[in-house]
Amino acid sequence: YILRAFFSLSANSCVVLFSMLSLHVIGNHLPQPPTITYQSPKDYIVDPRENIIIHCEAKGKPHPSFSWTRNGTHFDVENDPNVDMKPQSGTLVVDISRERVEHYEGVYQCTARNKHGTAVSHNIVVRQSRSPLWSKEKIKPIVVQEGVSLVLPCRPPAGLPPPIIFWMDNNFQKLPQSKRVSQSLNGDLYFSNVRREDTRNDYICYARFPHTQTIQQKQPITVRVLNQAPVDDRRPTFLIPSGSSSSKMVLRGDKLEMECIAEGLPTPHISWTKISGDLPSKRTSFLNYNKTLHIEDVSASDEGDYRCTAKNQFGSVHHTIHVMVKAAPYWIDVPPRNLVLAPGESGRLSCLASGTPKPTITWAMNGISIENSPKDLSRKVEDDIIIFTDVQPGSSAVYQCNISNEYGYVLSNAFVNVLCDERKSNRGKLFKDSRSSILQEDPYILHDNGTLEIRVAQAQHNGKYTCVATNSLGIYENHVYLEVKEPTRILKQPEYKEVQRGRSVVFECTVKHDPSLIPTMTWLKDDGELPDDERLIVDSDSLTITDVTEDDAGVYTCIMNTTLDHDSATAKLTVVERPDPPTDLELTDQKKRSVQLTWTPGDEHNSPVQKFLIQYEDSLHHRGHWHNLTEVPGTKTTAHLKLSPHVHYTFRVLALNAVGFSNPSRPSRMYKTEPAAPDENPTGVQGFGTEHNNLVISWKPLTNLQSNGPGLHYRVMWRQKKVESEWNTVTVSNNSKFVVSGTPTFVPYEIKVRAVNDHGAGPDPAIAHGYSGEDLPVAAPENVHAVVRNSTLVEVFWDPVPAHLIRGNIKGYKVPKHHYKHNPDHMEQDILVFSGNHTQGMLPGLHPFSLYLFNVRVYNGKGEGPRSVTQQFKTPEGVPGSPTSLIVTNSNLDSLTLEWSPPHDHNGHITGYTLKYQPVNNSNELGPVEELALAANETSVTLPNLKYSIRYKFYLNAKTGAGAGAAISQEAHLWCLCVSLCVSHVCVAPSLPLFILFTGSTQSLHPIARSPPHASPFGNISSMIGEDWALISWEYWGPEKNFSAQYRLNDSESEEDWNTEFVNGSQNITLKGLKGGLCYRVRLVALGHHDQEFHHSKELLVTLPAVASRQVDIATQGWFIGLMCAIALLILILLIICFIQRNKGGKYPVKEKEDAHTDPEFQPMKDDDCTFVEYSDNEDHKPLKGSRSPSNGTVKRDDSDDSLVDYGEGGDGQFNEDGSFIGQYSGKSASRDTAEGHESSEAPSPIKAMNSLNSFV
Repeated sequence: YILRAFFSLSANSCVVLFSMLSLHVIGNHLPQPPTITYQSPKDYIVDPRENIIIHCEAKGKPHPSFSWTRNGTHFDVENDPNVDMKPQSGTLVVDISRERVEHYEGVYQCTARNKHGTAVSHNIVVRQSRSPLWSKEKIKPIVVQEGVSLVLPCRPPAGLPPPIIFWMDNNFQKLPQSKRVSQSLNGDLYFSNVRREDTRNDYICYARFPHTQTIQQKQPITVRVLNQAPVDDRRPTFLIPSGSSSSKMVLRGDKLEMECIAEGLPTPHISWTKISGDLPSKRTSFLNYNKTLHIEDVSASDEGDYRCTAKNQFGSVHHTIHVMVKAAPYWIDVPPRNLVLAPGESGRLSCLASGTPKPTITWAMNGISIENSPKDLSRKVEDDIIIFTDVQPGSSAVYQCNISNEYGYVLSNAFVNVLCDERKSNRGKLFKDSRSSILQEDPYILHDNGTLEIRVAQAQHNGKYTCVATNSLGIYENHVYLEVKEPTRILKQPEYKEVQRGRSVVFECTVKHDPSLIPTMTWLKDDGELPDDERLIVDSDSLTITDVTEDDAGVYTCIMNTTLDHDSATAKLTVVERPDPPTDLELTDQKKRSVQLTWTPGDEHNSPVQKFLIQYEDSLHHRGHWHNLTEVPGTKTTAHLKLSPHVHYTFRVLALNAVGFSNPSRPSRMYKTEPAAPDENPTGVQGFGTEHNNLVISWKPLTNLQSNGPGLHYRVMWRQKKVESEWNTVTVSNNSKFVVSGTPTFVPYEIKVRAVNDHGAGPDPAIAHGYSGEDLPVAAPENVHAVVRNSTLVEVFWDPVPAHLIRGNIKGYKVPKHHYKHNPDHMEQDILVFSGNHTQGMLPGLHPFSLYLFNVRVYNGKGEGPRSVTQQFKTPEGVPGSPTSLIVTNSNLDSLTLEWSPPHDHNGHITGYTLKYQPVNNSNELGPVEELALAANETSVTLPNLKYSIRYKFYLNAKTGAGAGAAISQEAHLWCLCVSLCVSHVCVAPSLPLFILFTGSTQSLHPIARSPPHASPFGNISSMIGEDWALISWEYWGPEKNFSAQYRLNDSESEEDWNTEFVNGSQNITLKGLKGGLCYRVRLVALGHHDQEFHHSKELLVTLPAVASRQVDIATQGWFIGLMCAIALLILILLIICFIQRNKGGKYPVKEKEDAHTDPEFQPMKDDDCTFVEYSDNEDHKPLKGSRSPSNGTVKRDDSDDSLVDYGEGGDGQFNEDGSFIGQYSGKSASRDTAEGHESSEAPSPIKAMNSLNSFV
């Protein structure tokens, strides 16, 4: 037969094993020892209200039979009427309707056997669930003093399994718990300190038994709290555990829970550390207000010493817990695997396990200790390994490996199946897809027993694998189809989230999987199903929780399952909120100037309190207004407050965490302080004058909080400084200044202001200093003179004015300067100011070659003094400004004329001009520079020998004796349009050049030279235009590097019509695609970051010429002109031949011709035979009909697209008496017949064409 098996697995995810022999033995006809496939758990707790079902399932060939033991002895199932065994199964069903459950409690073990061996189950301990009633008791009321600690015991009845404990009141509402009141792990209720609000008569402990789903209730406990003599604050002490140290044992894989509950006043805060290392952050959580340390999945690394610390402001206490980690036996790798051998082969069973303490290993064969089993020479036991060598038929058996220590055991069955001798096979051969090659090389590993191993499965390993085995009975094949899939992997795992209550949170879970597999995304919360809540929205790759509540906090797991594999990832959600307001504000340690405030923090809502803010209200002076008093760290719950006298204090506290401030607490009771004399005097005392003969004394008055008592007033004292005199004193109430009159001008004074109330005076005040009022200075600076440094800078010197003549605080010196520009009638004035410690100063920014007048004045807070004697100076020559204009005129074929105006600012005597010019190509590259020196009296120059169709750039600057000034620039461009003239389709004249001058225009007639701008940083804006483009150039003095050019038609008014072209780094741009004959408005924009518009230039008008079309004309092509000339020459030859033939035999008889022909009309020459029709003498003055004579002296273009035109030079065509042709080409005909007017067309003359073109320029 052929046994086919189909496998699918993920690539890179597992080791693939193909065993030829194992596949043979799982066939329907191959023997197999028993194997336990399903059994009840070791600790089996049953519900006493339901039948008991003890599972035991096994397989084997032949199918095994089953038997049971109970409490170590044979259990006779057939003789017990209440017990049935399911057919083909070892599962027991116990009917408890006629027997109590207790009768069937005990230790059960199942045995499955066939002729090849015996398998046994582990021990199954059957116990019924118990939920006993609470014992009846009468609990006396508990009476305690406020502030002491208290423990309310629960002590529930022992149940199986242990009950879940919780405390509620008579209304089945959970009792509120906090850092002060909490439930311990054993169920007792602990109070770190009791308060009056703890008084109640319904403290009830409940026990819920999960198996029976019943709840038992303890008798209510009554607690009364007295406040007759509250106890003092005290440092913490531990309620549990007791002493300074304790120890705890935990098993590997279990959860570790340690708790520390302390009492003290105020309530202590609990914290945890591991002395011998760090806490495992991913497995650690703090529960019950930090009183319980919880560690999941304990390992050996968690062993060590842990310390819990209880702390308040009066001290701290520590407790050390030594944790020992033990381990029940567990498998190091995997349990022993079944072994299939052929006679003569070898193998081994491994039972590798560990535990703490080290477990013992026992082996059994077919359920009997191996020591008591039949001897087998092929078997050797070496501790945790059994080695089989040269096995023989009949050695098949099931071996049990039992590993145990004091904390538990593990049991595993593994069979050794030895095939019959007659089916002994040789080593199998393995093929993939075809039998062309045997699989022996990498990555394939072929074991001795015929197993094929692929350690890292890849996609290329897909295919059909064939195993061929032979023995004396024949050949057997086995086919395995292997399909390797891409593993399922979570690419983006959900991350830890901390979110405020009421907001939304999204957990992302992006997964990659094999496209052929069907994925299923599942989300869990705390290892359970998600709550059925519409706020939880599950998408294909995310989980969204809207309107988050505190119940949503927990661990969320995304699981991606396919039909082959799965992957999962977890993330924790912490819900935070503003803290609850503090409660129980108490005032203690009450003194005249201080009090101690204590409070109880509210719930932090998973975000630790960072600080507490203490506020107060003064109901005596400022009722209804709360003021910040002080802040304390979030770890403190007490503050020592310093108070002021004569205030009615009420306090409140706010808590701050990472989310925000809590609501204010309820106000404390009022605390009144006694009045007292002021502790301080007014601040900001100063003296100054508002008139030349007074002194104004002012100060900042005390606040109500600073007054310390009723009847607040001020004792003001003053006297002149440096004069031995008594203090002048006056009392001022309800004011903060006093004016002393009749004082000398600007005299120093000593001033004191003292606070006084009905209970006494404040401390001796400090002396402040001030001056009486100022008056105008009475003297001017002397020895004033100037030193010229250069054409724009002069230094001025003066002697200082004596202090007693200034009569006030000196502010500085003012230097007014008067500038006479060009003529004495035009004067400019400017004032420079220097500080009072200066006796010299620079006057910058002067105009060269100018006369200045100046003086110096001292000034104080009152005003200016008299001016000094006026002095003058003259600045030397400087370089001139740029010429005010530069225009291009009178352009010819190879020359043009430049005209300019002198500079606006000569800055000296103009000695001449320098003109530079250079050509510019189409890529804006500059050519060689030509330079020309011009006389000072010249205002124009003509430049000869220029090249047409070339753009030139010109620079002109003026010179003085100090050097050359800034230049003004201009551009000009010569254009050439050609017109060809032809007569009778024959070109008789070469192309005539027509030069048109385009010049770059500036914004105004006065271009801006390169100098610092006053308004706009743009300057020297110019343009050069062509048929459909305009080149805009400019200069810019700002820091911006990027620009844009905006343009629109001149008649457009909408801002949306502006077109924008961006420029980066340069200061010119070519605007393309413009239309000839239209006028455009152009402006420039300086751009900052993110293309923000900083500066705009003035708008520039640009007009494009209406230039004639530049279409390529066939008539201007050389080949066409030659062809037309050849045709004209041929026509001329034909005409001559025709005339010669018609005139043979003498003169042409005109009269005879008239008689011979009745048609009086002279007909035009026929085009087909080149002959003329007859002549009529009464039509002598008519033009030759065969010609195209112009009328009105013009030549009209033909209907073709040619640029050639027919041009006539003579009069009417005529014949003489002998018939010879005497016609000439004429520029103008004498007359034109109306009938012939339809045969000829009119063309404009070249002169007219040139005038038309000039009109576009």
